[in-house]
Amino acid sequence: MAVVRRDHVARWLEGYEEAWRTPGTDRLAELFTPDVTYAPSPWADPVVGLDELAQFWEAERDGPDEAFTMSSEVIAVDADMVVVRVWVEYGNDPDTPWRDLWVLRFAAGGRCASFEEWPFGPDQEDGHPD
Repeated sequence: MAVVRRDHVARWLEGYEEAWRTPGTDRLAELFTPDVTYAPSPWADPVVGLDELAQFWEAERDGPDEAFTMSSEVIAVDADMVVVRVWVEYGNDPDTPWRDLWVLRFAAGGRCASFEEWPFGPDQEDGHPD
């Protein structure tokens, strides 16, 4: 089992944002294990492996020059498991900020082996009746 430190997670998050802003998907191998599982929501079937992740990555973004701001806060670190709160605001839709929780599991060597996203938009049902 890997033991991850907060400073490593902070650098990994910087690398994630840099990869999103970089043309192509070559940087994914620096961030994720070859057999990564990447779930874009807690209800979605995960994307499995770097090849599938690369296809998913390119389909999900508008391109490496997509206008957005991203900030994050590491909430918890327990051995190889990490929870991160992420704020994203897209330049093409400033009225729809996203708030996410990411649940990450890191492998020995520091790459992410499991990524689970819990995305929340302002108009999204939150389970509370009106």
